[in-house]
Amino acid sequence: MSYYFTIIGTKDNPLFEHEFGTSRQGGDGVARFREEARHMNQFIVHGSLDVVEEVQWANGQMYLKVIDRFYNNYISCFLTGGNIKFLLLHAPTQPSPASATSRSSTSIAANPTAPATEEAIRQFFVDVYEVWVKTLMNPFYHVDMEVRSPVFRNRVAAAGKKYL
Repeated sequence: MSYYFTIIGTKDNPLFEHEFGTSRQGGDGVARFREEARHMNQFIVHGSLDVVEEVQWANGQMYLKVIDRFYNNYISCFLTGGNIKFLLLHAPTQPSPASATSRSSTSIAANPTAPATEEAIRQFFVDVYEVWVKTLMNPFYHVDMEVRSPVFRNRVAAAGKKYL
């Protein structure tokens, strides 16, 4: 499965972006978005912000699960107390007919709405949220400022590798 993670600020501005692939079940951690569709990830994620605003007031929870779907891409959302949005676009892998087995259909990468997948995404968001809070406590960081820290990027990548 390929992932595109972004943090959206209170003014709907992107604060952080990271693209990665699955490291579970023999994955190499490299995103496999089609090249002609790769540039669309930002538009898909930002297009789901309207859905986030509708769901956030009705739900009352931080983790909103899968909130939107665009073709074969799913968008999961996590909200912070300061109205910062963590959005994860995940595109499930499409197994080739020759390699399709009963085991590939039950893997996390094959079913993005399965409870195991939702729990893995929730754990990823919780780990990233911990790192986010530490970043906010930095006296040199201001609200809605882009995050350029290589340490933050490495910790997000480590969380992705651990859970996704």
